[in-house]
Amino acid sequence: MDFQNILASGQELLALYGLKVLGALVVLILGRWVARMLANLLRRGLVRAKVDATLTSFIVNVAYVALLVFVVISALGQLGMQTTSFIAVIGAAGLAVGLAFQGSLANFAAGALMIMFRPFRVGDFIEAGGVAGVVEEIQIVTTKLRTGDNKTVYVPNNKIMGDSITNYSAKETRRIDLVFGVGYGDDLQQVKSLLQEILAADERVLKDPAPTIGVLALADSSVNFAVRPWVATADYWSVYFDLNETVKRRFDAAGISIPYPQRDVHLKGQQAA
Repeated sequence: MDFQNILASGQELLALYGLKVLGALVVLILGRWVARMLANLLRRGLVRAKVDATLTSFIVNVAYVALLVFVVISALGQLGMQTTSFIAVIGAAGLAVGLAFQGSLANFAAGALMIMFRPFRVGDFIEAGGVAGVVEEIQIVTTKLRTGDNKTVYVPNNKIMGDSITNYSAKETRRIDLVFGVGYGDDLQQVKSLLQEILAADERVLKDPAPTIGVLALADSSVNFAVRPWVATADYWSVYFDLNETVKRRFDAAGISIPYPQRDVHLKGQQAA
C-alpha cells in the first residue's frame, strides 16, 4: 500500500515537473550551443577588425560568460523558480565582489584601455609608474618591464595609466642634449668650429634636422656650450657616450680647457691684541 502511494506520488511529480525539467534541459543545451556560436561570431568579427589578440580574448570570454548566466537564469525560469530574486542575489554578490576587488578591477580596466589605445607596445623603452624599462608583456592587470640592469618589474596598469607615460621608442629619431664648459680665456669661435667638426665626422649624427651648437650660459666658472645633435633612436646612447669621450680628447689635443667649479676664498686677518 505504501509502495503504491509512493509510486502514485512519483507519477504525479513526473507529470507535474517532467516537462519543466525537460524544458530546462533543452534550454541549457541549446542555450550553451547558441552562446558558443555567438562567441565565435564575435571573435571572428574582432579578428577581422584587427583588434588586439589579448583584448579580443577578454571580450569574447566576458561575452560568453554573460550569455551562459542568461541561459542558466532562463533554465531556472523553466523550472518555475522566481528568477527575479535570483538576479537580485547575483547583482548583490557582483557588487560585493566588485568592492572587494576594486583595485584589481581598476588595473583590469586600465589594462583594457592600454590595449585599446596603445600608448606603447612590446619592445618599447618607456618610463611609467616610476619605473623605466623595456616593455616585455602587456597583461590585463600588470605590465612587465625589463630594467636596464636586467631586473623584471611588474607595474600595476592603473598606476601606469594614472600617471604620465614617456615612450622613448615612439619616434624614429631623438635629440641628444649635451653641455660642455670651456674656460673664459679660450677662443669661443675655435671651440664652436671644433664641436662642428666632431659632429660632422660622426656618420650617426643626422644632417636633417641639423645639430645645434651655441653658447648656453656664462656660468660662474665656465662658458657653457649647448650641443644638440639628432640621431636615430637606436643610436642614442652609443652616440651620447662617444661624443663625450671624443670632445674630451679633442679639447685636450687643442689645448682647450674644461674648467671645474672654483671658488675664491678671501681670509680677513685679525689684528693682534
